[in-house]
Amino acid sequence: MYAGRFAPSPTGPLHFGSLVAALASWLDARAASGRWQVRIEDLDPPREQPRAAGQILRALESLGLEWDRPVAYQSRRRMLYRDALERLTGKTYACGCSRKEVADSALAMNAAGVYPGTCRNGLPAGKTSRALRVRTTAEPICFVDRVQGKIEQSVERDVGDFIVCRADGQFAYQLAVVVDDAEQGITDVVRGADLLDSTARQIYLQRLLGYPTPRYLHVPVAVNAVGEKLSKQAGARAIELTGAKDQLRTALAFLGQPEAANLREAVRSWDPGLIPARRMVTAPDAPE
Repeated sequence: MYAGRFAPSPTGPLHFGSLVAALASWLDARAASGRWQVRIEDLDPPREQPRAAGQILRALESLGLEWDRPVAYQSRRRMLYRDALERLTGKTYACGCSRKEVADSALAMNAAGVYPGTCRNGLPAGKTSRALRVRTTAEPICFVDRVQGKIEQSVERDVGDFIVCRADGQFAYQLAVVVDDAEQGITDVVRGADLLDSTARQIYLQRLLGYPTPRYLHVPVAVNAVGEKLSKQAGARAIELTGAKDQLRTALAFLGQPEAANLREAVRSWDPGLIPARRMVTAPDAPE
């Protein structure tokens, strides 16, 4: 049975960009007569706003995007991530590099953003562990995105060994999302294309942990007039619930879907083949 999800971070209220992702995942689930779940990804307290999770959930309800199971909160699921981390024993290693050291080393190797493997064979003298990294391989990860097409990435070459847990016990997004999707039985991940480059890492972890790989559908990210992803920091406005129908109509148009009088009609006419196969699209009335 189809199982989809919407997994927002509570960094602010629902805005147009997050509405697009929520609506796409909800419609895809409903069109498949599947279930739809909501998961609040609240593992990064410094970035979170105290009431944002409640605001997001109330907005979804007001828009008619109802979920089928109790809302899950990552902050209450740490034991699951700890268990998965233990299962990765022997495939991870301690890293003592700071972000600046990683950036400087990668830049010197003309490989910006790629971890250079400094601690792969043991912590250098004088360093203490800052994080656990998972050891990657050169074998490419290939998958077919339902909108963006065939994607191939060598995690070792393009990303390097990546962090799964920090020394303070903070679990990385890549590990948490993989564990959550497997534990919740998610069969289809529908989300923004800003996460497309994370998918190979997640598939890599799924294989290491023996989890099934869901199907993926990445919709274009809504950006402002200067190409910045819509966010609170980029001036994105909260969804105005008094004009819910207009907001949904605009989001449907952004996704390339035909006009619909209501959500029931939108489900009947849902066609992922009409979604623009682009990573970014300027949002209507986007702030400059």
